[in-house]
Amino acid sequence: MFSLQKVFGRNELFFDLLEQSASEAREAVDLLKNTLSNPGRVVAPLDEFALLRKKDKRITEEIREALTQTFVTPLEREDIEALSIALYKIPKTLEKFCERLLLSPERFTTVDFSRQTYLLEQATETVLRMTRGLRSNPGLESMKEQNQRLQHLEGEADKLMVELLRSLYAGKLDPVTVIALKDLYDLLEKVIDRCRDAGNVVFYIVLKNS
Repeated sequence: MFSLQKVFGRNELFFDLLEQSASEAREAVDLLKNTLSNPGRVVAPLDEFALLRKKDKRITEEIREALTQTFVTPLEREDIEALSIALYKIPKTLEKFCERLLLSPERFTTVDFSRQTYLLEQATETVLRMTRGLRSNPGLESMKEQNQRLQHLEGEADKLMVELLRSLYAGKLDPVTVIALKDLYDLLEKVIDRCRDAGNVVFYIVLKNS
């Protein structure tokens, strides 16, 4: 076990920024749920996702700028940057999903994305909890358990993807809808992968400092 605060002092700027970025990822999933509950609202969700992603991009840029101006950082510089980039990719990918969804929302009015959004809620909440844990004394075993949870969620997403593809290829939908849905399913699965990537970075940081 280790205490980053004791080793590196009380400079918490980077912890604050990383936690904000992880919170934006979690908020993006809530926005996704609201969008899916009313896919007919075309303009507002796109604007909201764009604003959220731009806000997270500013956080990422602030982290990068702070890295160039700070002599002593609470984590290794490359680790801070790697986690920052991994977190930013989560809302960015969700914005892409929303863009594709709202190109032709009438095609997806009967499509149920609830199982994917549940996995996304669990994954982003775990990433947020892991990121917050970096501030104090998380303990290697605690982080390992949470990272394993992310691996489990990714496995569940993979199994769900196979099930959804089997349904798509059953021939009950028109070809355009099949192509569009496969694209949407791929993007949601990619978000889970982004969460796994962020969790791996956090676990690597803890492992390296244990």
